[in-house]
Amino acid sequence: MKKILVIAALAMFSFANAQKGSILVMGSVGYTTQKSGHNDLANKYSYFSFLPKVGYQFHENWTVGLEGGFSTVEDKTSTVYKSKTNAFSLGGFLRYSKPLNQTFSAYADLGLGYQNSKVRSRNGLFNTTNKGDGFYVGVTPAIFINVHKGLGLNFNIGGLNYGSMNFNGDNGNSNDRSTFDFTFGKAFSVGISKNF
Repeated sequence: MKKILVIAALAMFSFANAQKGSILVMGSVGYTTQKSGHNDLANKYSYFSFLPKVGYQFHENWTVGLEGGFSTVEDKTSTVYKSKTNAFSLGGFLRYSKPLNQTFSAYADLGLGYQNSKVRSRNGLFNTTNKGDGFYVGVTPAIFINVHKGLGLNFNIGGLNYGSMNFNGDNGNSNDRSTFDFTFGKAFSVGISKNF
């Protein structure tokens, strides 16, 4: 199965306040799709995600809050095989930000929380469902550029993430899976922020 992914859209929006006692609201939306082949023999892959955050800036440099996530992946590699994965996460984050000058600030988010996943697949005449739940932890550094009166852009080029999931399948068997992602230089996102 080909794993060539074409990014169709990646958007990030955020609204932040750089003063103590302010509220931070931000999030990201991602979409990827791929199609190869023709008619009934076409291989199709699609991915959608939405990751919102809400926080409270209790100190000039520190923000604490809640983060969530929803994603869905559909993969059809032939008329015989098809799978769909829905994932959900909910947790907390702690952000440390440091102004470098009037234009640039650096920040890093530490996130920790619960995650679950449901995978439904069909291979020929066999249908299977696997459900799993576990936890995640991640660190995401970024740069904020103040463009005009608190309106600015956020840039990040990846992060460091670890997750653990315990899956229970239709056959009653369970298995643990863990993932470790080091994506510095392999991922890129741009955000828009407004300091009120």
